[in-house]
Amino acid sequence: MARIAGVDVPNEKRIEIALTYIYGIGRSRANRILFLAHVDKSIRAKDLTEEQISKIRKAIDTESLSLEGELRRTVSQNIRRLTDIRSYRGIRHQKRLPVRGQNTRTNARTKRGKRQTVGGMKKILQKT
Repeated sequence: MARIAGVDVPNEKRIEIALTYIYGIGRSRANRILFLAHVDKSIRAKDLTEEQISKIRKAIDTESLSLEGELRRTVSQNIRRLTDIRSYRGIRHQKRLPVRGQNTRTNARTKRGKRQTVGGMKKILQKT
């Protein structure tokens, strides 16, 4: 199993897809890294040689990307800053609601959680 940027990339996947398992690398950035490293993107991760792995590592270093822990820390600090200054986006983060203007009346289930049924008001029978 190839270990790149502190992450074990899956063996059975093509290296183009396997690199996306690293936080901060998507499809386009993975393709750019493979282009700079002169590695075929259709090769499986298990078939990589040590030389190719080192080329990929060097290509990531030359791009000077913030990946994994550093990127997660930066994102969480940005969210914490928004909540500290009590901006609209920060308040939305605090309340665990969608931040970017999405509709919440019918959707936003992943953000708001599972539906909670509200029972119908039972008719109270009064003695007459």
